[in-house]
Amino acid sequence: MERTAVVIGAGIAGASVAYFLSQTGFAVTVVDAGVHAASHVPSALINPVRGQSGQVDAQAILGMHFTWALIRELSAQGHTIPHGQDGVLRPIPDDKTRAKFERNLPTALKTEWLAPSASPEPLSPGWAHVLRLPEAGWVDGEALCSALLQASGAAIIQGRAEKWTATRVQLIAHSSPLSASTVIFCGGSVGSSWAGETATHRMGSMLRLARAPTRQPLSFGAYVSPDVRGGVLGGTFETPAPVWQEPHLPPSSLEWLLRKGEALTDLRGAAVTGVWTGSRLSGLRGSRETDGSWRLSGLSSKGFLLGPLLASGLAQEIAQELAQSRGG
Repeated sequence: MERTAVVIGAGIAGASVAYFLSQTGFAVTVVDAGVHAASHVPSALINPVRGQSGQVDAQAILGMHFTWALIRELSAQGHTIPHGQDGVLRPIPDDKTRAKFERNLPTALKTEWLAPSASPEPLSPGWAHVLRLPEAGWVDGEALCSALLQASGAAIIQGRAEKWTATRVQLIAHSSPLSASTVIFCGGSVGSSWAGETATHRMGSMLRLARAPTRQPLSFGAYVSPDVRGGVLGGTFETPAPVWQEPHLPPSSLEWLLRKGEALTDLRGAAVTGVWTGSRLSGLRGSRETDGSWRLSGLSSKGFLLGPLLASGLAQEIAQELAQSRGG
């Protein structure tokens, strides 16, 4: 009997789930609303050391290596995925902050401490230390999502899921529901709000730059990074909201972002060519729901660091449970 799946959402979570389900023999249909895709970020950092105290998720190192391996796998299949695994630099403002980072850094993670004068990228004055993460880097989010969907062979249906069960999805303006062996919800910030959920939503913005200020990403508070068109200056996480809001970049956030960028490196000559804004959903959920459907969402800013790894595990769990329920 053919195994079929409907995946709601085509961001990094949904695209990864579709890809790994297809690897286990599922025929996959992806429902893509085609709007407000935070995963289509121009330059997503694959960076295991997070925040301004150097937090490292328990699966961060494995997730980082898994994502790079996946990018190599898809590239070998002929997909074009702009990326750079040249390292990420974390400038550190003082000895106290360095001590926080050092307490959180696992011994298994490759790191290198540098003096600001020895940084391979030019830094603005005022930094006390530089943490180099040689295995980290950046990836074009939209290109990776597109490659995963193409490689999955999934049928893509443009539409918005109105309601769903363990085996059916009803789309708005569609008379007949989609039926499948299993349904997986991978809607992000906007999808969660459409579903009537109250959660934590964080808006983030990027300024597209005509050139990359540095060849390797710099990150502390905000980040500068190369991308396929030049470079980006990103960050600006607004006050968390309980529901999704229409993406926008307030003037105060623009000023904040520019100040953060100038504190990292010299931005002169890096003309702003556009703005990208997206909303991320916090509160990771990656398991079976009470209605029998499955879910992978709430990856927040760790989508490209942990999303593919978690999607692979979820796909295996779904395949095993379905096989057991069918007695084989």
